[in-house]
Amino acid sequence: MQSYDTLPGSGIPPAAPPRPGRSDAEAALVEHYPRLVRLAHLILPPALGRHRRVLAAHAVVQRSLAAAGPSRPRPRVPAPRGEQGPVLSWLRERVVSAALRAAARPGWSLGRTPLPAVLGLRVFPRAGGDDETALEAALAEVAPEVRAAFALRVLEGLAAEPAVLVLAAAGARRPDEALRAAEDLRTTLGADAESLLHGVEFDPCTVQARPTDLLRRRHRGRVAALAATLLLAATTAVVLAPRPAPRPAEPPVTPLTVASARAADPALLLRTPTDLWADTARVDLTVWPARGAGTGDTALLSRALDAWARGSGDRTGIRVTATPGTPTTPPVAPARLLFAGPVDDSAVVLLHDGGRLVRYAEPLGGRGAAVLELARADDADVTSGAAVAVSRTPLGARFLLAPWIDESAVRDLRRPEVPARPLDVSRDGVTDPVPQAPGDCRAVPALQVRSSTRIVEDHSFLLADLGEPFAAHLTWNPPPGNGAPARQPREATSAAGLAAWARSACALPELRGTGVRAVNRWEFAQQALPERAGRATWTCTRAEGWDGRARVQVAWERPDGRTAPVPAPGPPPADTAACSRFGQHLLAGTYWTAPSGARYYLAAGSRALTAITARGPVSATARGQTLAVRTDAEGRVRLTGTVPGPDRLRGWGEPERVSDGP
Repeated sequence: MQSYDTLPGSGIPPAAPPRPGRSDAEAALVEHYPRLVRLAHLILPPALGRHRRVLAAHAVVQRSLAAAGPSRPRPRVPAPRGEQGPVLSWLRERVVSAALRAAARPGWSLGRTPLPAVLGLRVFPRAGGDDETALEAALAEVAPEVRAAFALRVLEGLAAEPAVLVLAAAGARRPDEALRAAEDLRTTLGADAESLLHGVEFDPCTVQARPTDLLRRRHRGRVAALAATLLLAATTAVVLAPRPAPRPAEPPVTPLTVASARAADPALLLRTPTDLWADTARVDLTVWPARGAGTGDTALLSRALDAWARGSGDRTGIRVTATPGTPTTPPVAPARLLFAGPVDDSAVVLLHDGGRLVRYAEPLGGRGAAVLELARADDADVTSGAAVAVSRTPLGARFLLAPWIDESAVRDLRRPEVPARPLDVSRDGVTDPVPQAPGDCRAVPALQVRSSTRIVEDHSFLLADLGEPFAAHLTWNPPPGNGAPARQPREATSAAGLAAWARSACALPELRGTGVRAVNRWEFAQQALPERAGRATWTCTRAEGWDGRARVQVAWERPDGRTAPVPAPGPPPADTAACSRFGQHLLAGTYWTAPSGARYYLAAGSRALTAITARGPVSATARGQTLAVRTDAEGRVRLTGTVPGPDRLRGWGEPERVSDGP
């Protein structure tokens, strides 16, 4: 990220907004008061408590006028109402600076501000739901500078550079790092963060009022009068005695601690009615009923929630694992119970908090450490949320099937001609062990399941065990036909789909432990080889993760069934749109030696290509989707494909498109 400590190209620090006249500042503050108070409230630490935080936010904004200059009459044209002018920019900078100082020394900063003050009442914003509580907890864990950067980007809508300039002017020590952390937090929280921040949970100008403890107030009044009398008498006789050791201060009660306590209470676990999945438009983990013999075992559920609710450094004796990109933070709201009970030699608990799946397992014999496994579960749907691993033994993995799965079987992807073997399932939905793939790829077992007609999704699909809680959904795209339109990925349970995956199954074990949600095999081109050597198939395998990123491998398959990857000219991209609905054009090439010993350079592209051009060690042009040139050359060939529109398509691994401009 570019550093914004100075303006680009200037070499000098950015000029702060000019100090406005007092009349202008007061008018802008009154007009934008709710907005500025919300900004200050978001930056201040939640540990202040809801009452003090609200009052502190109002104090910070009201104190921002202290540096405004005297009013000077001057002719000007008023800016349209709501426009962000220099006066608002000056006020925003003052509010951010004061809020950061107050967050650094809350007791000192707030003690200097006697107003506003509320006696006999406690004020606090209206309570939100689970999403607001989760957002509040996430903001409480980051530094004030990060909250300020997050507020400027999301709440104020500033671009990256202006946000860094405001942070630097407000006295933030490392504004660039704060902005990077805020962007990471923004990505983690998702697109709903902006709407949540504009809700009542984060509005210190729309508050509820409740009285303080009335009985305690009356008692304190009487005690104060008695204390005054005793103090007068005590001044004449002071008894010296050793002071007892001070009692350790109890941790303050904050919204975060209250939310954590609720999340660790087994009595508050969410439980879905048994048949809700059959009469809802949202078929995902939220409609899984609680199953298993241990759903009423409060002690087991308490141990599972306690293991999850502990901080990352407090999980001694618990083996914690997480799939890539999965946060291991404790829960901030009651989770949904999916399963609890004995499986093989362990007591297992499955929980779902909306964005994560949590598996807790402890040995039934009391020997060995408990296991806490966390995995992302963003938008787990009919297929990607159809099976969850509950146990792994040398015999294989047992899966808890979704309530909408009616049939299940095991098949070997390497032998598509062999029918699937029916898989026994317990009354609670736990399958018999599904064998693991041996290291030599002699067999690649997969689950073949069929969804229920009760959800009008009556279809079968394949799931591959990649060593993670969720099984990965396998799909495929058939090769293009003569004039056939582009086709979306389809289930791989047909004879042609099974035959296609039989040639790619050995690549699946390489994806173990990488956080894969679904894998699609796209046969983007077929090519008749020179010298009548048969027909080759060009494929693109796209493995999509739960975080939205994807790994792509391009390969070509010889007529004898052997597969050779097509290397990219540079490092393989960590994330790309290639072979997805947003990257439907593809072009790749490789060298090939014919049975006669002659050497060729082959290239092929997807259905929309009308011509292919090769440059470099090989120079040739061909119309259509394929190219074959006899050559003795070696080295990297630069490919260019002609596609509809003004752009040209580059070969696999190079920048995808290049303009036809000068």
